[in-house]
Amino acid sequence: MVALFHSRAKAEIAEAIRADLARVKRLRADARRAGDDRLRLRGWQAGRLAETYPDLLQSERYGRAARFFLEDLYGPKDFAERDDEVARILPTMTRLLPLGAVRTLGLAVELDCLSEALDAEMVATLRRGDAPAAELGIDAKRYADAYRSCANRAARERQIALVREIGEALDALARKPLVAKALEMMRGPAHLAGLGELHAFLERGFFAFRDMRGAREFLDTIERRERRILDRLLAGAPEPFAATE
Repeated sequence: MVALFHSRAKAEIAEAIRADLARVKRLRADARRAGDDRLRLRGWQAGRLAETYPDLLQSERYGRAARFFLEDLYGPKDFAERDDEVARILPTMTRLLPLGAVRTLGLAVELDCLSEALDAEMVATLRRGDAPAAELGIDAKRYADAYRSCANRAARERQIALVREIGEALDALARKPLVAKALEMMRGPAHLAGLGELHAFLERGFFAFRDMRGAREFLDTIERRERRILDRLLAGAPEPFAATE
């Protein structure tokens, strides 16, 4: 009965992954045709995130997980290669990986898709009535004005919730010693099969959370700060990124 439940759950997650991968591929194609605006926006957002979490990034306990979040989940990195690998081996991955690992990857792809959609909306709002794309400029005020104009609080809250869910899923996986052994054994075969980026993503996330030895305080800090910033942005507060505690 348990095996049947897991099989059905993994099939449902795989279907959601397929839909998200198809959508994010279209969003990336549209972004490439629009020029470098997406990269400029993501670069600015990466700088903001680094300024919001210097304590986590510099922490001996949390630094590795913070870098994983800011670079692999919530930052400027382009995940096209990883997503192409997922699409290529999705049936095999769904069959062989444990349910927790499939669910974690599904959440990561959902976050990637949602972030691409939100970034596209922000770029369009920033660009509206502005100069050619090469001259797009972003500062805290312009960003805040565009953020409010997008009027997509529910989607922004889902983005924050996904970060939390991914962290909790990785924390649960990190408590399973057999997962560490499997990842280590898969490293060579994964690279030989052209799945290096996918494997590296899973490995970075797993070992970052394993080494942290408990993620609750880390995840509470991220969720609390991001929700406060969201509230301040939507309220039109001066200096919305300051005083995040």
